[in-house]
Amino acid sequence: MTDQTQQKSIHILLVDDDEDDRYLTREAFHQHYPKSCISFAEDGEDLLDFLHYRGRHVGAEHPLPGLILLDLNMPRKDGREVLRDIKTSDQFRHIPIIVLTTSDAKDDIETSYYNGANSFITKPPTFQRLSEVTKAIGQYWFTVVTACEPGETE
Repeated sequence: MTDQTQQKSIHILLVDDDEDDRYLTREAFHQHYPKSCISFAEDGEDLLDFLHYRGRHVGAEHPLPGLILLDLNMPRKDGREVLRDIKTSDQFRHIPIIVLTTSDAKDDIETSYYNGANSFITKPPTFQRLSEVTKAIGQYWFTVVTACEPGETE
């Protein structure tokens, strides 16, 4: 891990209806990026509320995420629907979205990319592998890629 990575604050929005998966993913990120800020949304509706400061997020003082990790299979509004919503929104389409799901179905992969996902990752079966995946995500999205900052596209 480089000094630059250690010092960079990373704001990730993790969207998953499974509380255990949210906890494990947060712990895996914090192993490699302890200064990362990870917020949670429990489904697609909650994600949109987070971005628009509605519902339980009214009055919240959080920045837009620099990266969204999105599960596909969730109640209310699933990841497929909310991916389309975000990637067709002038306000939010610049936010990178990684689909992180249990699915490895060819149709889910193709549909996710078609609808604007930046990456598609099938959730690893072990914590050790999840830790390796989160390390790679951080290395790529926060040290290799030059992304636009919130507000630069307005």
